[in-house]
Amino acid sequence: MWWYRALHLRVLDSLHRRPGAPGALLDAGCGTGGLLRRLVGSGRALVGLDFNPEAARRASAKSGALTTGGDANRLPFADGSFGALVSMDVLCHRAVEPGQALAEFYRVLKPGGALVLNLPAFDWLHSAHDIRVHNARRFTATDARALLEQAGFTAIEARYWNALLLPLMILQRKVLKSDSEAKSDVAPFPPWLDAMLYAVTGLERWLARIGLRYPAGGSVLITATRP
Repeated sequence: MWWYRALHLRVLDSLHRRPGAPGALLDAGCGTGGLLRRLVGSGRALVGLDFNPEAARRASAKSGALTTGGDANRLPFADGSFGALVSMDVLCHRAVEPGQALAEFYRVLKPGGALVLNLPAFDWLHSAHDIRVHNARRFTATDARALLEQAGFTAIEARYWNALLLPLMILQRKVLKSDSEAKSDVAPFPPWLDAMLYAVTGLERWLARIGLRYPAGGSVLITATRP
């Protein structure tokens, strides 16, 4: 799906700018391994964790990474195990306590380790999609930055993305699919529409790389360092 491909490129950009400390990379909440597969060839050992053990097994088959079932609130890894940690749309999940999960992320990162998070933006965008994917909360960039500061992270950057498509997102979720019984937006798209939406995110990514910052977007991408 176009959105995941766009997200994965944003994560790769973030890790290129801030690779963190030497050592393995953990994807906390790896799902079925799409991001891990994109990270193959990064030169790092890859580890994945997901609450659903079957998803973790599929992620391993897809990427070759070492994966395990587990809980982001209680990571089954020793202190300082990883040089970088990525976690996509996990702190928003109803089964996750953000402060506790961030404390665990801090614990398993080495000093100098990089953290990359993606979070859904703005509580007022809560919709049937969030209900279907079990999102209990959405975040502003300010909220996210404050949470990471409280957890002890430094050099925090929180930036909105999926900004150019935000008006369509509002129309889709608050008007066309305003019924609480509507389905999630995660679904197959016609190839022409998938390609068009992905192209818009590509334009936005290029504009961000030359310095444009967005005041709002559908998601918040955060990078930080474990001092």
